[in-house]
Amino acid sequence: MQNNNKFTFAMSPFFAGALIVGLATLPVGSSAFSQSLGNLLGSAKKVAQAATISDEQVVASFAQMSAEMDRQNPVAPAKSPYAVRLAKLTTGITSYDGLKLNIKPYLVKDVNAFAMGDGTVRVYAGLMDKFTDDEVRCVIGHEIGHVKLQHGQKRLKRALQQDAALSVAGTASNGARTIASSELGGLIQNVVSAQYSQGAETAADDYALTFMTAKGYRQHACPAAMDKLATLDSGGGIGLLKTHPDPAKRAKRMRTKIA
Repeated sequence: MQNNNKFTFAMSPFFAGALIVGLATLPVGSSAFSQSLGNLLGSAKKVAQAATISDEQVVASFAQMSAEMDRQNPVAPAKSPYAVRLAKLTTGITSYDGLKLNIKPYLVKDVNAFAMGDGTVRVYAGLMDKFTDDEVRCVIGHEIGHVKLQHGQKRLKRALQQDAALSVAGTASNGARTIASSELGGLIQNVVSAQYSQGAETAADDYALTFMTAKGYRQHACPAAMDKLATLDSGGGIGLLKTHPDPAKRAKRMRTKIA
């Protein structure tokens, strides 16, 4: 249940039943009883904390995941040709639709890009090698769409809610919980790297077309980018069809929408 941008928590009948059954087997007043009660209440507290997540905490969690991704991947230095090109083609979009953006390239040869709820956008060198400037812009618009439509945010909240055992390393200055480094890899895999639904990808495609129009870029670069992805993925070249809807069908849909 959502209330005032927070998810509230109620103990499930299953968990409450486990609490009662677990304690019923121990003599009241014993040290074992006290320890079990403390452990069970501690677990309940973890569940409650994981299930009550504010928007500010979500942004802070994304910022932590972004820092971890930057640690794992080589960020292009400012004077790199990739950084110079990306800075030039993103002139005027340091923010969009109320989201402050932090756009940088990775010196990684994968054909990929991603965005996170804290405004982080990362474009891989492999994608920049294959795409024109406007095609890269369309990809950025698509990734911003995932953020503004809260696709990743919803995933993150679900992940934090469902993982009651999520380790917490401490509390940041803004009051947000800090995710333990040992948990970041799995969280990134579940939130950033996992595939979106076809509906989410279609909505992000539509957002990208609106983005291109708003910034005065060529809308037709979007279906052109999909055509390139379809060619690159023919024969399983980049494995795109494992995680995304058919790019050829997406290109056709975009052209129909533009027309």
